[in-house]
Amino acid sequence: MIIREMKKVIVIGATSGIGREVALYMLRKGYLLGVGGRREDALEELRKSYPENVVAYPVDVMKEDAAERLMHLIQMRGGMDLFFLASGTGRQNPLLDEEVEVRTAETNVSGFIRMVTAAYRYFELAGGGHIAVISSIAGTKGMGAAPAYSATKKFQNTYIDALAQLSRMKKRHIGFTDIRPGFVDTPLLNSKEHKYPMLMRPDKVAAIIAGALERRKRIVVIDWRYRVLVFFWRLVPRWLWERMKIGN
Repeated sequence: MIIREMKKVIVIGATSGIGREVALYMLRKGYLLGVGGRREDALEELRKSYPENVVAYPVDVMKEDAAERLMHLIQMRGGMDLFFLASGTGRQNPLLDEEVEVRTAETNVSGFIRMVTAAYRYFELAGGGHIAVISSIAGTKGMGAAPAYSATKKFQNTYIDALAQLSRMKKRHIGFTDIRPGFVDTPLLNSKEHKYPMLMRPDKVAAIIAGALERRKRIVVIDWRYRVLVFFWRLVPRWLWERMKIGN
């Protein structure tokens, strides 16, 4: 199955950043979308832009009713072939502000689990489907400037690995794509406060993601510069990594 056959796509986190750009890219290609997120005004703007292709319903991954709301959105769309999760948060936090660390964990772990397991259960009953998530290259190493962010992204990488194995063990026809961007120029990054190297445009990233979904790639690192970077920093021994300055 390739993305051209995926007529019904659910995008959670469609109100800004990568999620919004991917939703717009798919809409321009004519796909039928169900979009969810916290900001109802942004969801309504998407719906009005493509009224024949979009249904919208607020879904906050932090709330306990998030899975129930996701199921309602799927019902509104009339089914789901591809589930795309772009909701997430994170920031540099070298002062270890507890509120920032805990909120990052709640969004990127608890919220992530709510959404991905709900999508998995739906596809089990439907006989198959495709789950794609936005994680990060930060999950490959613990970054001192953003402890909770890098740790939660590692969690996401491992969770998807586990679900992929579970799907095969149980002979479910569920595919997975773990998308690991580097720095993307979105509201999640405060590029005025911090300088980020190799900053990528969201529209370009969205096109790369769509191509990866079309090919049903299992893991995607965007773009080639980050693939090279990840390859080499995986080789850095722990004793040296702990002495390196990464971020502010």
